[in-house]
Amino acid sequence: MKYYKHLDVSIPAFGLGTWKSQKGEVYEAVKQALQIGYRHIDCAPAYTNENEVGKALQEMQDDKIVQRDDLWVTSKLWNNAHKPEDVEGALQKTLTDLRLDHLDLFLIHWPVAFKPEVFFPKSPADYLPLEEVPIRETWQALEECVEKGLTRKIGVCNFSTKKLEDLLAGATVAPMMNQIELHPYLQQQDMLTFCKERNILLTAYSPLGSSDRPKGMKKKDEPSLLTNKVIAGIAEKHQATPAQVLISWALERQTVVIPKSVNAERLQENYAAVELHLEVEDMAAIAQLDIGYRLVDGAFFAAPGSGYTVAGIWDE
Repeated sequence: MKYYKHLDVSIPAFGLGTWKSQKGEVYEAVKQALQIGYRHIDCAPAYTNENEVGKALQEMQDDKIVQRDDLWVTSKLWNNAHKPEDVEGALQKTLTDLRLDHLDLFLIHWPVAFKPEVFFPKSPADYLPLEEVPIRETWQALEECVEKGLTRKIGVCNFSTKKLEDLLAGATVAPMMNQIELHPYLQQQDMLTFCKERNILLTAYSPLGSSDRPKGMKKKDEPSLLTNKVIAGIAEKHQATPAQVLISWALERQTVVIPKSVNAERLQENYAAVELHLEVEDMAAIAQLDIGYRLVDGAFFAAPGSGYTVAGIWDE
C-alpha cells in the first residue's frame, strides 16, 4: 500500500469510496475491501449508509482482521450542520454510526449551508447564506473537535483555491485535505500546484467518471472515461483495465484516490492498480484529455432563490 506523509500522520493513498453504495451492499463491500487489503474508507452522512459501514468496521476489528490503528476513516460534515453549535453533535452522530471513538479525517462536505432541520432542500427557503453561517466559524468548530480528540485531522471538500485562501487566512489549524473531483477530463492542475505549495493533500473523487450517478445529476451526452480511446490504449499496453489506468494516473499525481465499488472482482482489480506504474509518455497522453469537464457541478444547489450558483460555488 502506498502512503502519503502529512506532518505527523501517514494516510493510505488508495481507499474505498462509499458514495452511491446501496444499503445492503456497502456492508459486504467494506468487509471484502478490508480483507483484500484496503485500509482507507471514505464515508459521509449524506451517503445514508454510515451505519452499515460502521457495522462492517466493527466486525472486522472484532474478528481481528484489522486493528483500529491500521485504519484511516474519513467522514464529512453535512450542509445542515454548519452552525458552530451543531458541528460536534454531527460528528458525534457519525462516530456512533461508524462505531468509532474518533475519525482520522473530518471534512466540510460543501461550501453550502442548509437549515439544521433540512437534509436536502426542497425550496429556496431551506438554504442558509454563507454570510449568516461563515465557513470560518464552522471551521473553528472543527478545530475544537481536533482539540477534543474526536478527529485527528480536518479538511474540506469541493473548495476552490479562493475559498482555501480565505480559510487559511483565518485558520489556527490548516486543512490537511481538499477532496475534489479529479480525473483526466478535469485535471485541475492549478489546484494541484496551489495545494502542493501549501502542504494540502488532494483526494480525487469520481476518478472513474461516476457513471452510476443518479440520472438527475447527469447531463446529456457525458463523455466516458472508461471507454476513452487513449485510456483504453494505455490499458492494453500495460495489460490492465481502463479503471486501473485511471487509478494509477491519480496516484502518479500524488493524489489520494477513492474509487467506489461493491463488486468483489472490481474491488480486487482496483486494489491491484496500486502496483501499476504509468510511463512518462502515458501521463503526457492523458494530460491532453483535460477539457475542464465537471461531472458533479453542484447545480443541484443552484435553484433560483437559493443564494447559490454554480459559478459561485467554484469561483469560476
